[in-house]
Amino acid sequence: MSDMQWITPEWPAPARVRALTTLRAGGGSQAPFDSLNLALHVGDDAAQVLRNRDALRSQARLPAEPLWLNQVHGTHVIAHRAAHLTAAGSAEPTPTADACVAHAPGQVCAILTADCLPVLFCDLAASCVGAAHAGWRGLVQGVLPATVRALQRPGAELLAWLGPAIEPAAFEVGDEVREQFIDRAAESASAFVRNSRQRWQADLYLLARQELVRAGITRIFGGGFAGFTDRARFFSYRREARTGRMATLIWLEA
Repeated sequence: MSDMQWITPEWPAPARVRALTTLRAGGGSQAPFDSLNLALHVGDDAAQVLRNRDALRSQARLPAEPLWLNQVHGTHVIAHRAAHLTAAGSAEPTPTADACVAHAPGQVCAILTADCLPVLFCDLAASCVGAAHAGWRGLVQGVLPATVRALQRPGAELLAWLGPAIEPAAFEVGDEVREQFIDRAAESASAFVRNSRQRWQADLYLLARQELVRAGITRIFGGGFAGFTDRARFFSYRREARTGRMATLIWLEA
């Protein structure tokens, strides 16, 4: 297990707000989960995943174990609380949710992805943070506005950052996906480009930006990653099917 590297969001968040997205290198998992797989549900050796998580906590100097979620491509948002965790990890069954918010320091929100879009939130006063798992199903159902509501701050007081996800050139969908988004908001049509197979290349980044603007957030940063093409840095479910997951974390320092 080597030293990890991660992406630190480039956004004008207050100094108390800490965040990162892990890359796939720097762990101990074997192929096809090589090497910093942080997910227990993908078929990797569970003991090794826990060692990877321990190493992440140590190297990133996390204030506590992240609140790992059972993600189901839905819209449920959980509010982090100290009772969720003990020093050894989860004190309760893993919560089923696709977003997490925290209003106290030392509570680490975590989202696992391998193509889907992780979206981070904080407010200008550094009083709350949040993380959302925004694949196309979560986006079209409204996971981002649900997270904004859970933060209990006006959109004008919030910042958002879009982490690594599958790029539009690699994300092909059918008419049924496009129609769901257009039924939700007509402007979503601009995020779909017809290809030579008479299907659609979908832009998760643009769809998320549109959702955030509708929620009142105009300070939006990040995006533009190539999660499918960049094999060295990112896991991709669409590229490899059996693969690991990166983690996107956010917390408030004391």
